[in-house]
Amino acid sequence: MTIENVIIIGSGPAGSTAALYTARAELSPIVLHGLMPGGQLTTTTEVENYPGFKDGIDGFELVMTLQQQAERFGAKYLNHTLESISKENGVFTLKTTGSETFQTKAVIIATGASARYLGLENEDRLKNHGVSGCATCDGAFFRDVPIVVVGGGDTAMEEALFLTRFASKVYVVHRRDEFRASKVMIQRVLDNDKVEVLWNSQVTDVFGESKVEAVEITSTTTNEKTRVECGAMFLAIGHTPNTKFLKGIVELDSEGYVVLKDNQLSHSSVEGIFIAGDCSDHIYRQAVVAAGMGCRAAIDTERWLAEQNS
Repeated sequence: MTIENVIIIGSGPAGSTAALYTARAELSPIVLHGLMPGGQLTTTTEVENYPGFKDGIDGFELVMTLQQQAERFGAKYLNHTLESISKENGVFTLKTTGSETFQTKAVIIATGASARYLGLENEDRLKNHGVSGCATCDGAFFRDVPIVVVGGGDTAMEEALFLTRFASKVYVVHRRDEFRASKVMIQRVLDNDKVEVLWNSQVTDVFGESKVEAVEITSTTTNEKTRVECGAMFLAIGHTPNTKFLKGIVELDSEGYVVLKDNQLSHSSVEGIFIAGDCSDHIYRQAVVAAGMGCRAAIDTERWLAEQNS
């Protein structure tokens, strides 16, 4: 079996940028697409905050452009989903769900993270049509309309405040009678005239044919239902890193994000496994940041491989 130089897991901005850099370094990378080829960005209809596209670009088009750029230099993309990783005598063996097996000297993990949603049927139908998990990505599309934010932590507070720049009003829906966010962030939200908090409430339905028009709010104490007119609903109830397959292989934190070795560059706790993108970044979660991390992981991998061969 051929031993590859590097195999990259994930084909979003982090994975494809890593593929571009390792391909240009003549490492002949293989990229395994995984369950969601192109990552979360493929579910975004319009990306306006990725540098280089003055009029914005469709999310799927952007990830395909990144892939084609990497392929131009020799990166090879395969429609495989990783099932397990093992290491023996300095060589990694990767098994996929399709029973394919690969061996490689180095691995770059760029599997991203998935926004948590409520699990409502209409919510799923209206994703990218007013239902979103990223205010920074999509907030500017909803100017001068009411917006609903679901959540009670710091992320929800930050997104609510950010959305007041665009929205005519922001409703923060929280299922309890107090937020779990920091006191400073809570006070900023409560002091903002554009924000109205709906305590002891949860969203139980989303209305609209082709776009979000309203949500159903149900009281957690009385079960009373109320219709709230809005143009968008943003979920701020957390993200889940796509790292379950790494449990017991590399060090993960309590939320499942990959821990970087001594905060060094892109090295994981295992020699030869490098990390890029949202699977280790629970702060920024932006495509351009993920791409930068992909570049970093590729350069670290190239240097590490050179050290092994010296």
